[in-house]
Amino acid sequence: METKEYTFKGMVLNGFLMLFVNIAVTILTIVGIVESIIMLDATDGSQGGWLLGACGLMIIVNIIMWCGHMQLEPNEARVTTWFGKYAGTFAQTGFYWINPFYGTKKVSLRARNLDAEPIKVNDKTGNPVMIGLVLVWKLKDTYKALFEVDTQTMAANPNAVGSDTKGLMNALENFVRVQSDAALRQVAGQYAYDDEDSKTGEPTLRSSADEINEQLEQKLDERLALAGIEVVEARINYLAYAPEIAAVMLRRQQASAIITAREKIVEGAVSMVKMALDKLSSEEIVELDDDKKAAMVSNLLVVLCGDDNAQPVVNTGTLNH
Repeated sequence: METKEYTFKGMVLNGFLMLFVNIAVTILTIVGIVESIIMLDATDGSQGGWLLGACGLMIIVNIIMWCGHMQLEPNEARVTTWFGKYAGTFAQTGFYWINPFYGTKKVSLRARNLDAEPIKVNDKTGNPVMIGLVLVWKLKDTYKALFEVDTQTMAANPNAVGSDTKGLMNALENFVRVQSDAALRQVAGQYAYDDEDSKTGEPTLRSSADEINEQLEQKLDERLALAGIEVVEARINYLAYAPEIAAVMLRRQQASAIITAREKIVEGAVSMVKMALDKLSSEEIVELDDDKKAAMVSNLLVVLCGDDNAQPVVNTGTLNH
């Protein structure tokens, strides 16, 4: 996306050099004021008056010059304006001095973390679910952050945006929170919570975490690009049914698990019965007619598929008549 941000091209001087100059001017001004007072008390009062006026002018200039100092730490920037017109972004780390008539607003370019509270949304099938996300973001385009989005009004203290970096970044974080909520609702509404009933193989919120996270990150990038914000990572960190249906869905999942377990038990029992009959027949241990086989199959299935331990009944008779 096109950006209007560019590097500050105005005059930039070493901050320590200008600090020495400002201190020297301050000392000279004080000396001049003292000298002018001495001259006023002497016979040559007119020259003392001129010197005092010049010193007063120097005081004003010196105060203005002191306002030109600025210090930047790594991953910080100053957005400069010249009487309301954007004049570029200054991001060089260190101690510098620029024309004090430039307006500056300090912003942070460091990564920030947002742990959004779970929200209630309806999935593709209409079931209410609770879903939350964790988002890592950072400011990429300072022009958009300050002039495309009304962060100054959203800040807690709009009159101190230039110095109140925390207020400005909190305003951006509020913007990120609202857009994250909207993007999460949009993505969650396109997928079902799970696919236990239909077995269609379609992606779901539970089974396709990587795909969901990728799409969520894409939607957030589209929404936050307006504010010059880059999404570093976005992931769903909480997923559950809403409280009003959680108990019902839990019983459904338990029933599904029981059915699956029973299927496995029956499959294993049938395999064991077949193996027993084949073993008896192949080794000619005993000959069983169809009725005896049916009775044996029934007894074995009851023993193998029952939840409780079977109570054996010893048959002292013979299998053959």
